[in-house]
Amino acid sequence: MMGRMASADDDSRNSAPSTDLGTRTAPARSADTPAAPPEPGAATPAVSRRLLGLVAAGLVIAALNLRPAISGLGPLLEEVRRGLHMNGTVAGLLTSVPPLCFAVFGGLAPRLARRRGPAPVVLAGMAAITLGLALRPLAGGTGTFLAATALALAGIAVSNVLMPVIVKHWFPDRVGSMTGLYSMALALGTAGAAAVTVPLTDALGGGWRAGLGAWAVPAAVALVPWAAISRNRSARAPEPQAAEEAVPARTAEGEAAGQSRDRGRTGPAGTAPGPAAPSETAPGLRIAASPTAWALAVFFGLQASAAYITMGWLPQIFRDAGVSASAAGVLLAVTMGMGVPLSFVLPKVAARMRHQGPLVVALGLCGLVGYAGLWLAPAAGAWVWALVLGVSNCAFPLALTMIGMRSRSHSGVVKLSAFAQSTGYLLSIPGPLLVGSLHDLSGGWHAPLLLMAALMLAQMATGLLAGRDRVIEEGR
Repeated sequence: MMGRMASADDDSRNSAPSTDLGTRTAPARSADTPAAPPEPGAATPAVSRRLLGLVAAGLVIAALNLRPAISGLGPLLEEVRRGLHMNGTVAGLLTSVPPLCFAVFGGLAPRLARRRGPAPVVLAGMAAITLGLALRPLAGGTGTFLAATALALAGIAVSNVLMPVIVKHWFPDRVGSMTGLYSMALALGTAGAAAVTVPLTDALGGGWRAGLGAWAVPAAVALVPWAAISRNRSARAPEPQAAEEAVPARTAEGEAAGQSRDRGRTGPAGTAPGPAAPSETAPGLRIAASPTAWALAVFFGLQASAAYITMGWLPQIFRDAGVSASAAGVLLAVTMGMGVPLSFVLPKVAARMRHQGPLVVALGLCGLVGYAGLWLAPAAGAWVWALVLGVSNCAFPLALTMIGMRSRSHSGVVKLSAFAQSTGYLLSIPGPLLVGSLHDLSGGWHAPLLLMAALMLAQMATGLLAGRDRVIEEGR
């Protein structure tokens, strides 16, 4: 689907000298096939480099705004519950709204991207986030608050699904590093919202409405680069036959060498693969028949469940153990902040591994250690548990990287990303809700922590399956 969206820009970049954005090799042509003439209005190499810089900036700014709607709520959840008269079960429903919206709206992203192009859809997503965050403080009851939150989360959902597509389309030879870049920005936005929301609320008068509503401002800033990107020809809807195109050629060095070892089965390692054979393209691909796709979906769902349980309930666990609201927010920020360096490193490491299972197990063990610590000494070892849970939460960029590695084509990545994320988020919905219900029923956190540990063990098992050296085009 994505192969011809930027034919003019891709040809310009492929013929351009090396830049700091990476060397690209031109797609292989037979000796008797003349080079296609440039399309009218085709971008020059310099314009293409400027566009790549703008897309990279847009990715970072968008990623910074993909979690404050969620992580900024956790430190103020108790105040929101009092203000809107929520019980624990309803609050659990509130923490389950993110994966529900991601499952429902994320599945629409590929269809919208086919019709409009990925960049205009991301622009619409940023607009929905801005509007939802601006309306949420005006809510007079739980229903209105949930509706405004759902609007913001709808924008987050479509942007979530299209981030790997944007990376695969504009940076095909730097999938690992660019995934790490926006994953790092996502973690930074998550941690920043968790740390700043309570002090910001105090600075704005102490009301939770102002503290939550302030996050609409950075979301509005994200509209600027994506509006500019959407005006470029390469960001518009692709031609109908674009789904037949294979992943653009990759270089034989750096990241591409690792990825060609994992996915480039069409030729010897270190050579640029040619156009995909018909069997490798996505139009006839049945995602639901692929065990690898299902393993990725379940792994994605379990890591999402752990992440939203952490974002929604970890501050409350610390507060119930005697930690202040501001300190609980900082602890959540530490947990989320661990993803800043690790989200940049992990995708690059994973892209060079034939099997990502060892990384899955290492992250899962960190999660189990954190849950054990919250059971035994939640306040005394709070900083340690926050750190190890932060390492565990880095299963998200690992899952995104595996999505990019489990398909050979742009259209395959689109389908796999939509399937894994929408199905995974659907599977993750009960987790945060059950944690709230178990806490209400038991009056403590031991029963919820047992549930969280069981889900982590399941995450490790499915991650081992998802991390195998397979691609969905092989039907495995």
